[in-house]
Amino acid sequence: MNKKKIINDPVYGFVSIPSDLVFDLIQHPYFQRLRYIKQVSLTHLVYPGALHTRFQHALGAMHLMCLALETLKSKDITISLEEEEAAIIAILLHDIGHGPFSHSLEHTLVQGVSHEHISSLIMKEINDSFGGRLAMAIEIFKGSYPKRFLHQLVASQLDTDRMDYLNRDSFFTGVSEGVISFDRIIKMLHVANNGLVVEQKGIYSIEKFLIARRLMYWQVYLHKTVLSAEQLLIKILQRAKELANKGQHIFATAALAHFIYNEVTKADFLKDKEHLKWFTLLDDTDILATIKMGVRHDDVVLSKLCDQFMSRKLYHVELSNEMPAEKRIEAVRECAIRRFGITAAEAHYFVFTLAVENSAYDLSEGNIHILMKDGTIKDITMASDLSNLEMLAKKVKKYMIAYPKELHELLSVQDIDRQRN
Repeated sequence: MNKKKIINDPVYGFVSIPSDLVFDLIQHPYFQRLRYIKQVSLTHLVYPGALHTRFQHALGAMHLMCLALETLKSKDITISLEEEEAAIIAILLHDIGHGPFSHSLEHTLVQGVSHEHISSLIMKEINDSFGGRLAMAIEIFKGSYPKRFLHQLVASQLDTDRMDYLNRDSFFTGVSEGVISFDRIIKMLHVANNGLVVEQKGIYSIEKFLIARRLMYWQVYLHKTVLSAEQLLIKILQRAKELANKGQHIFATAALAHFIYNEVTKADFLKDKEHLKWFTLLDDTDILATIKMGVRHDDVVLSKLCDQFMSRKLYHVELSNEMPAEKRIEAVRECAIRRFGITAAEAHYFVFTLAVENSAYDLSEGNIHILMKDGTIKDITMASDLSNLEMLAKKVKKYMIAYPKELHELLSVQDIDRQRN
């Protein structure tokens, strides 16, 4: 069978599968599952074109890894064929541990276990079934392989993962602010002191990369309506689990039922492989099936939440730089209790607060180093002449209060009445 296939990618054009082993990994059921997990979760509720998947992203990141390795080899950086294939596999499988709706439900189904950790567990399972052929790829993925720059191409502040998701997400959302000069960045990559660096000529492309990342986070990933939808999704699963724990029937596929009817802790998940087996059968469709059936559930809270989700009746969100006053939160909760006929204990499903934060350049995750013409190495914030670049390293924190839009209308009327009186 010919395994040297070419895939037509809407972002990069033709993407080649570089080896038979890579082809077999793409064909693996664990990887094929990523076809049914949206890359940016519920962002399509704001940007209708954002229906691309983790599968597409993984292939795109693999393509950029191939380009990056070719660039480094052309600059006389020693990379063996085995290391090259291992690095490609590491980036191909870097997101294989994502669950349904990607980051949105990361700590809802299994609390305390990140998708990176689950990716490691799945890669180990695949490695066992492939006779140990993924051993080097796992080392690169975990950062334990001696050539540190290979791990940095997989996971760092300037990795092929970020380069692809910025490119791909801006393409499918139509948000042009996220477009980056990925090809120039890759051409400017080099290695110094066993670490990944960018040649001085690439400074402006890196500046644009960091600014694009900041804009994409606040305009797309942390868009208040997207946050509203994600929180509604989380609330639905929390209610479903609460009802299941009380013995009520919840329609769910076998895989989702495993996590709804069982409280799977981090210790449980890491100790018993049975949990991982069920996890690898989950995708977006499992969650959607439960929500569609939940619209007709006897429980008023679950039914209401599911109906809001399916009808896109998302929460009204108030976003500010300060935490909402407790008096304001209590007023909204009381309004929800009266309007929906729920108990005070159930109010948190309809009224809640959330803190969100982001920094485009996180110094705790390792620096982006610039190789200057005189051979010295500087952090991008020191090498750049862009005066506000250091500001991108500061965390921006915002606070939100969210509640159904019909409450907003009632509260507005109440405010008007109070002013009149």
